[in-house]
Amino acid sequence: MIRKKIIPLLFLGVGITSLNAQTAAPQNSSSFTLQQAIDYSFKNSPNYLNAQNDVLMAKYKRKEVIGMAMPQINASVDMKNFLEIPTSLIPGEIFGAPAGTFIPVKFGTTFQATGTAEASLLVFSADYLIGLKATKEMIGLMNISVTRSKIETVSQVSKAYYGVLVNKERIKLLDANLTKLEKTLNDTKAINQQGFVEQIDVDRLEVSYNNLVTEKQKIERLVTLSEYMLKFQMGYTGKENLTLTDSLIVTDNENFDASKIDVTKRAEYQLLERQQQLNTINVKRLKFGYLPTLVAYGSLGYSGMRNDLSFFTPQHMWFPTALIGAKLSLNIFDGLQRHYKIQQAKLDFTKGENNLKNLQLAIELESASAAVNYNNAVSSLQIQKCNMELAQNVYNVSQKKYEQGVGTNLEVVTAQSSLKESETNYFNAVYDMLVYKIDFLKATGSLVK
Repeated sequence: MIRKKIIPLLFLGVGITSLNAQTAAPQNSSSFTLQQAIDYSFKNSPNYLNAQNDVLMAKYKRKEVIGMAMPQINASVDMKNFLEIPTSLIPGEIFGAPAGTFIPVKFGTTFQATGTAEASLLVFSADYLIGLKATKEMIGLMNISVTRSKIETVSQVSKAYYGVLVNKERIKLLDANLTKLEKTLNDTKAINQQGFVEQIDVDRLEVSYNNLVTEKQKIERLVTLSEYMLKFQMGYTGKENLTLTDSLIVTDNENFDASKIDVTKRAEYQLLERQQQLNTINVKRLKFGYLPTLVAYGSLGYSGMRNDLSFFTPQHMWFPTALIGAKLSLNIFDGLQRHYKIQQAKLDFTKGENNLKNLQLAIELESASAAVNYNNAVSSLQIQKCNMELAQNVYNVSQKKYEQGVGTNLEVVTAQSSLKESETNYFNAVYDMLVYKIDFLKATGSLVK
């Protein structure tokens, strides 16, 4: 398979920037750009490697079938030691005995040896010719399976990579909020000690601060879990933590239109098309089964008979046997079995046509659904971004008013809680848009080119 290029990641709207995107990460490295993580998974993901092995197996199967048309040569050596030489009966009247009587006699020697070499050649077989064509189609089928596995790998690794990035960005914002809130809390404690604010004001801020610390701990655990998921999708077995060298960047995003979908780009559709070709070949194979099969063969052997094991002494002879022949096999009547097999194969082809139509409808539905989900995610992201900016402004104003003595402590706590909620909603929207965009590109067959 020619190595496919992954679609440029800048096209992903909420994309990433890379510090060293053109360099490949070493196998023992724990630092990865998204592209390097995808390339690593192509070399280490068990599912993708198994798909490649299926292609090799199909190629070896084709070579096995080709070998059926080559000369088949076999040799054998048969050595017999008769502990009792077989007895034969001859009519007694030959030797003057009464008619109807038999005389037992023993013919042969104690030791007999036979060496034989046989060769055969398949001259003509319709099953062989059709089977050879079927193995070629099977290789194409396995290659498409590799492409489908590659698409799945790109999708899964990308989603896992984005999951880690989004959670790390959430931690950065939480750290910034914790720094601000901690300053406000410390200032309030100092003012409380001077008797200018009540203890309840300190308690409210401390509760809010503790909630932020707990939220940060949860996200840190999510980052660890996200890294394990990324390692799993990459096939990464290292114990060290992964270092993701790409950064998350939010850019403007255009809406997608799923009205013009080329279903032939989808690997699943290509697989069914290839399966239909195999169904067509199967019908031909059964029809051509009425043709005869011709096999040419030959055999050359030597046999020796001794009363001892002196088979290779010059005074003893070996007796040759040689033959050549040809066998023509023709199925004259099989009780209409093959006829009904052909009818079944034709129905398999018809079912395949129906499956293709059903898959086309399913792909169009999936693409339309993915476009709607993505477009909704874009709108949601824009709204959540505005909400986060507004919540940040409200928090900043509340904090300034409180510091100047014209605002209440409760306003700061409420604004901080709203800011935390809006930031959570924003990053959920960011991740949803990334996932839905990958799903749309996958649904339209555009994720891997």
